[in-house]
Amino acid sequence: MRTLRILGAAAVMLAVAVGTATAKDQVIIDLVNEPATLDPHLQWNPDSYWVYRNIFDNIVTRDNAGAVVPQLATSWKRISDTEIEFTFRTDAKFHDGAPLTVEDVVFSVKRITDPAFGSPQLGQFNKIVKAEATGPNTVKLTTDGPYPALLAQLVKLSVVPKHVVEKVGKDEFNLKPVGSGPYKLETWQRGVQVTLTRNDAYWGDKGGFKTAVFRGVPDAATRVANLLAGTSDLVVTLNSDLAAQVEKSGRAKVLTVQTERVAYFAMNSFKAPLDDARMRRAIAHAIDKEGIVEGILMKYPKVVGELVSPSHFGWVDGVESIPYDPKKAKELVAQVGAAAKTQMDLATAPVYDQRVVQAIQQMLTDVGLNVQIKMTDMATWLQGQQSAQDVAPMLTFSRWSCACQDADGIMFPLLHSSSAWSRVKNDRIDQLLVAARSETDEAKRKALYGEIHALVREQVSVIPLYADAIIYGGAKQLKWTPTPNESMFLNRMGWTE
Repeated sequence: MRTLRILGAAAVMLAVAVGTATAKDQVIIDLVNEPATLDPHLQWNPDSYWVYRNIFDNIVTRDNAGAVVPQLATSWKRISDTEIEFTFRTDAKFHDGAPLTVEDVVFSVKRITDPAFGSPQLGQFNKIVKAEATGPNTVKLTTDGPYPALLAQLVKLSVVPKHVVEKVGKDEFNLKPVGSGPYKLETWQRGVQVTLTRNDAYWGDKGGFKTAVFRGVPDAATRVANLLAGTSDLVVTLNSDLAAQVEKSGRAKVLTVQTERVAYFAMNSFKAPLDDARMRRAIAHAIDKEGIVEGILMKYPKVVGELVSPSHFGWVDGVESIPYDPKKAKELVAQVGAAAKTQMDLATAPVYDQRVVQAIQQMLTDVGLNVQIKMTDMATWLQGQQSAQDVAPMLTFSRWSCACQDADGIMFPLLHSSSAWSRVKNDRIDQLLVAARSETDEAKRKALYGEIHALVREQVSVIPLYADAIIYGGAKQLKWTPTPNESMFLNRMGWTE
């Protein structure tokens, strides 16, 4: 009861700070963290994406059914296996009033694919080797070999204004981004909130709210308290227990969808004792995936044996998980010997369900391993994940969504040795990943991913856990349908009468 009183007091304080969420011209959304960046080329994490995706338009997008549809590009045609030409709309304008041109499109593609720029999304776009304007409203993209996943990846490529970025530089643009999307940045109060205002001059569907406020609220129970108190309208990343609390309250509703996000357990195979395959296999046998999904997550997610979800191209039926077998895990730990007692830090951040993280720690402890949870803020966690192998975390629980529904978007960055995210060095996996992202025959391409799935299982490169379901809490009057790619388009939301 004391905890509930404290949470209630916190909700009241938030209400005083930003006002109640009942005003029909405003929506208040509680994220886990404030955005790490508002520059769409500088980061790829949910809290940043949910905000900046409303500030910027992308080359193409997905509709609520998951189909790739026009956004800034109104149409496209394939010229050859390596060339595709896009026709762009001529009525889009940036928030400063300047027209969006094909020069901005070419600039944006070159910016995100420039290795010197250092975008964490580089691995998803580095097949593009050339971008050129071919007419007043057409752009041709050339890839290094055939790239069937190109359209799926371009769903994530935001167009930024060349004239603004070149004038103010990367750091200033991150603080005061200028896009062409349905909302524009009003203020970013670090550590407090980001406020967006509706772009009434937007070329497409206008937003349903005059303003949108995004707040970082790391504690999930506090997010729910805010929702039930009416001081927020939409809260993200709830666990099953909190979802049940929302449902029982009668004051809000649960919004959930099976996503393409895959939860996985990564091991830094460049560091001892994880360079020993027996150690990695012991960890795989020690983790009870079914127990986590059924006992903790209330069957919202689905256990998977591969690093994709059923909504990805590249999903192969029948790939089985390494079975839960703690006895076998203990035998392998004993074979490894004293090295198996090495302390290993398990990197995590508040965005992840700590019940799952703690359960995995306990499972690994039960088979004789020394695992300590290391909690950091999301920005620090992301920095650690993209560090050199010798300083990267030993163990990581994470979830990955490429928002592209193609295996290339998750498997290439997590497995290819060239990726800053990868903790894997396997020449055969590298070769297959390159071949799969270039194969235009769908049956052959799917077979290549099947071979990769088998190698990942054999080498225990990364342990796939489950295809996640994301759970939101929403005000009763909020009209919104969550999508598998986890986009949060404010101009697809509104209030019920």
